[in-house]
Amino acid sequence: MTPENYQQIESIVLYASLIGLFILLGLAIHDVLTINDVPLLGRVIAYGVLGLGAAGFIAKGIIQLIYDASGI
Repeated sequence: MTPENYQQIESIVLYASLIGLFILLGLAIHDVLTINDVPLLGRVIAYGVLGLGAAGFIAKGIIQLIYDASGI
């Protein structure tokens, strides 16, 4: 395998791991909020923070793709 293949596989594994991590974080937050009977506003804020963190990683990936495509 060439170094480019290793780099591509490494990138895929990194993004798959991040997706798995965010799913596990979401499940953990859901469990804690359910057990402690948190009101709706608290749930919205907790899920909003998790969603913004995930959106940041998605934005980073899109920006990286744009930079790579333009040759920067």
